Amino acid sequence: MKLVSEAGVGIIASGVVKGHADHVLISGHDGGTGASRWTGIKNAGLPWELGLAETHQTLVANDLRGRTVLQTDGQLKTGRDVAIATLLGAEEFGFSTAPLITLGCIMMRKCHKNTCPVGIATQDPVLREKFAGEPEHVINFFFMVAEEMREIMSQLGFRRVNEMVGRSDMLEVDKEVVKSNEKLENIDLSLLLRPAAELRPEASQYCVQKQDHGLDMALDNKLISLSSAALEKGLPVYIETPIYNVNRAVGTMLSHEVTKLYHLAGLPNDTIHIRFTGSAGQSFGAFLCPGITLELEGDSNDYVGKGLSGGKIVVYPPKESNFDPKENIVIGNVALYGATRGEAYFNGMAAERFCVRNSGAKAVVEGVGDHGCEYMTGGTVVVLGKTGRNFAAGMSGGIAYVLDVDGKFQSQCNLELVDLDKVEEEEDILTLRMLIQQHQRHTNSLLAKEVLDDFENLLPKFIKVFPREYKRVLASMKSEETSKDAVVHAAKHEQDDEAQAVEKDAFEELKKLATASLNEKPSQVSFLNFYYILFMVLVPLMFKKSDFFKNL
Repeated sequence: MKLVSEAGVGIIASGVVKGHADHVLISGHDGGTGASRWTGIKNAGLPWELGLAETHQTLVANDLRGRTVLQTDGQLKTGRDVAIATLLGAEEFGFSTAPLITLGCIMMRKCHKNTCPVGIATQDPVLREKFAGEPEHVINFFFMVAEEMREIMSQLGFRRVNEMVGRSDMLEVDKEVVKSNEKLENIDLSLLLRPAAELRPEASQYCVQKQDHGLDMALDNKLISLSSAALEKGLPVYIETPIYNVNRAVGTMLSHEVTKLYHLAGLPNDTIHIRFTGSAGQSFGAFLCPGITLELEGDSNDYVGKGLSGGKIVVYPPKESNFDPKENIVIGNVALYGATRGEAYFNGMAAERFCVRNSGAKAVVEGVGDHGCEYMTGGTVVVLGKTGRNFAAGMSGGIAYVLDVDGKFQSQCNLELVDLDKVEEEEDILTLRMLIQQHQRHTNSLLAKEVLDDFENLLPKFIKVFPREYKRVLASMKSEETSKDAVVHAAKHEQDDEAQAVEKDAFEELKKLATASLNEKPSQVSFLNFYYILFMVLVPLMFKKSDFFKNL
């Protein structure tokens, strides 16, 4: 669980630890990606020291500190920074910017433009050759940080890091700094530096136990046992079972078992087909691998198909329901977050942030909330209905086809990085029709049937959301392939012309020799030349052109 340090962060941390979070990360306002806007870097967030101290104190006061690991990051550079973080309550520390500098980063803040001049944040082979970093540089940096940390520990009288955690009584305000700045005179840090042990002396100050997540009660255990024939022998399996909103991350443990046995390729499509009825909890079908199909008659909570990795997810309302699916939400927020491949078909609307960071999955849905396809980098999405505001914000790859029935989609779409094109190319039309047909087949969607029945008339209302840079790259790749094919064709044509010329010259030479043999005496004819042309030129040509010899 990652929390940006701000007011009330301790209360939030307590809530997530009660929900069995094993790690809590307090991330400060410093550091972060070099691609961030200046407004997001200079005027957002608070120092990690504030959030860390409050979180540690709150967890100790509620006797929750011993159940979780507390981590912090945000421009940690030295052993002194690590020591301060430890004394304020952290036991793990995140370094990013500093090690990146040791590898040669010069903070050009061009990470998102593929133009990094030192070859770190780029896929350009020319720029990548400029990368001069070595693993030893990072190793030496951390050795120096650790050495400084050990010196500080020895000065304070600590032998182990765990002894230091939460000992904020070893910190004090630097009076010289306060004297030199009148703005700091009235700042009171006594609450920040109050040792958490005073709040609850008997409570643990660092993580001392592993939490019981109740995985032995997970629904996946039942699914794994019922899928033994598929796991052991690769035989098709069909399972029907109810599901409830307390069943979270259903399918993830099953995917783990499949991946252990069959690795990245997984099983053939639909080898394990599981049909659920009811309301699924969070992360339904998370990280689902190839070969598993999850069919849900009902609805689901947030994060459906999170990290989808090749499986198939189908969700549709109960057959006895009377509401119109295209006007009602059947899955929660952030569906298909970070999906890499696979398929998903939703007979109904999705809530906000649908397909955020999708990089390869195919999905069909009948409407989405705000921020649809945000930061999408790949895959194909079909929306057969309305969209919320800010659609395609930060979308740099993939394609979305949106049925703009009311003509308002352009005002709902973020046009900073994408173009809105008509669906005219044959490849787009085939892809769109195929996905809608699959959607109708899997979910029995009435909307999909109506669209397919009137496809030719509705086609002009479909809008292709196409990222500009992605379009440029595809066009460049296509032109390169065309040029390559032209070069290959020209080279082949040149070889054929050369072979024909050689063949013609050989036959002309043979004719001359035959004419000379008729007009002159045998002794005057060079039989050596005759046989040379016959066996060294004509016979190989005959072999080359003969289908009989080619097929031997």
